[in-house]
Amino acid sequence: MRTPHLLGRAQPIASRGRRTRLVSRGLIGVVALATAVSTQGTATAAPAPTTSVTQPDFGPNVKIFDPSMPLADIQSAVNAVAAEQVDNEMGTQRYALLFKPGTYGTAANPLVFQVGYYTEVAGLGQNPADVTINGEVNVYNRCLTPDNCTALDNFWRSISNLTINARGNSGCRTNTEFWAVSQAAPMRRVSINGGTTFMDYCTAGPQYSSGGFVADSKITNSAVNGSQQQFYVRNSQIGGWSNAVWNQIFSGTIGAPAQSFPTPPYTTLATTPTSKEKPYLYVDAAGNWNVFVSSAQTDSSGTTWLNGQTPGQSIPLSEFFLATPADSVQSINNALSRGLNLIVTPGVYDIASTIDVKRANTIVLGLGLPTFTPTNGNIALSVADVPGVDLAGFTVDAGPVNSPVLVQIGSKNGNNGAAHNSTANPTAVQDVFFRIGGPHVGKADVSLEVNSDNVILDDIWAWRADHGVPGSVGWTVNTGATGVVVNGDNVTAPGLFVEHYQQYEVLWNGQNGKVVFFQNEMPYDAPNQVAWQHDGVNGYAALKVADNVQTFEAWGLGSYIYTNVDPTLHAENAFEVPVAPGVALHDLLTISLNGAGTTDHVINGVGAAVTPTHQGPSTVVSYP
Repeated sequence: MRTPHLLGRAQPIASRGRRTRLVSRGLIGVVALATAVSTQGTATAAPAPTTSVTQPDFGPNVKIFDPSMPLADIQSAVNAVAAEQVDNEMGTQRYALLFKPGTYGTAANPLVFQVGYYTEVAGLGQNPADVTINGEVNVYNRCLTPDNCTALDNFWRSISNLTINARGNSGCRTNTEFWAVSQAAPMRRVSINGGTTFMDYCTAGPQYSSGGFVADSKITNSAVNGSQQQFYVRNSQIGGWSNAVWNQIFSGTIGAPAQSFPTPPYTTLATTPTSKEKPYLYVDAAGNWNVFVSSAQTDSSGTTWLNGQTPGQSIPLSEFFLATPADSVQSINNALSRGLNLIVTPGVYDIASTIDVKRANTIVLGLGLPTFTPTNGNIALSVADVPGVDLAGFTVDAGPVNSPVLVQIGSKNGNNGAAHNSTANPTAVQDVFFRIGGPHVGKADVSLEVNSDNVILDDIWAWRADHGVPGSVGWTVNTGATGVVVNGDNVTAPGLFVEHYQQYEVLWNGQNGKVVFFQNEMPYDAPNQVAWQHDGVNGYAALKVADNVQTFEAWGLGSYIYTNVDPTLHAENAFEVPVAPGVALHDLLTISLNGAGTTDHVINGVGAAVTPTHQGPSTVVSYP
């Protein structure tokens, strides 16, 4: 949760109902298998197919809409999901709302609906223009009390691969797309014509928001940033941007504001160093279902689709196993070992052993933000020392028994630096979100460990919960040392959000790393300075680059301190890096929130302190 500047915290949100799993029935054991390995793959060939998958069963929590359906029926269905999910922050329900190619709604009769927690909205065309919604797909503030309406906790939802012609609604919201979100709420491959705002300015105050992430999108009008404390727009095209608050970052975005940090705090890169767009489902002209896998890009700008087809390749759905929470880990691993990719249908997956991805070029794609929860102190998902794997669109919750790592990419003793880890075929992680505590007690030493080289981390939120169901949050309850550990070389992170961990939030050991946009809050709940210090140093840096690293570069980094349990706590530095010719950081800031906590320096003893009485921001434009 984001603490509003100068205001107190919102109250914890209780879970909706018991923590029971929703079983979404997929094709278990009868998925048609491919005649040969996908053109993505170079490893084990799959058995020959038996049928063509044209009518996949993703289960009852995947709602598939067709333009021939009565609009009233579609409106009723999406409204029912919204009513269940808008306040269901710690619940177990998961949904995907998928729209087949065509047009939905008209100017006179628009389709307008809200998107709640754990809800994915996506078009099923090959390009955003194939699905058009005349209407609005909105996220509004949540009013926890009549005078406390914010978007600070609007997490875990997504929208992608469609066009919105903003129509409908009334009054303050007329003809405007509202996407008032914070972390873990990406917008990808969306084209918006009409008003667009990332702040909900139509409710009671304070209307704060703390996002956000937009990629591969086109926003025709100038977007309203409003109260968004930080925001990252990557490889997009925009008609303008209204304002900045603390840390607004643009890379490879046509129409972005000019570089001006810290006044106003815009960080603008002409290109994105390395990126790879998230895989997506689509239905082709023959009615066949496929997954499109985009190619990686270097030094790129603009969308992948405005000037032609997105570079990449299609994989037929017959080469995927549709997993449900009813499937055992053994069943999932057996399917992966047979050469199948994996689609994870909506639900919560309690798993007592590790899902092992051993084959190069395997795709693991979640629908409706499904959740993996390790229950036996195990790693939830591991990737072998192979290239080209894509992990996308799911969450991982720590379980009640401490896990050493939640997701591990490559082994610590693997083939780092070998030819098969070349930049031409990188592993990518997109829209994967981690939680330590919140819906239940959770414990994990590290949330994400990256040992392979050339990995792309595109929109990662690792969150040690600061609020949740009663009994799930506390310094000795939801324990997590570090959010992200990077041991591989040439790892790029466009969009890295890591919050509230108890030691270094991010520990970067690999050479030639790059980070574009970093957002952090230090832990709220350290009981005293003795509990939060090391080697005679008060606190821990939010981002620690190891002393032996010779090359590293980052742009647009913000770290905020709010130690409400003990407001006297200090962190000596927000960022610690080695002093080396190849290490450079640009546009950094620190802030002390709500009169609690002090960060003595921005980076390596440089930068003024932020304190309960001098809240900042304190900025450093370039280091060294």
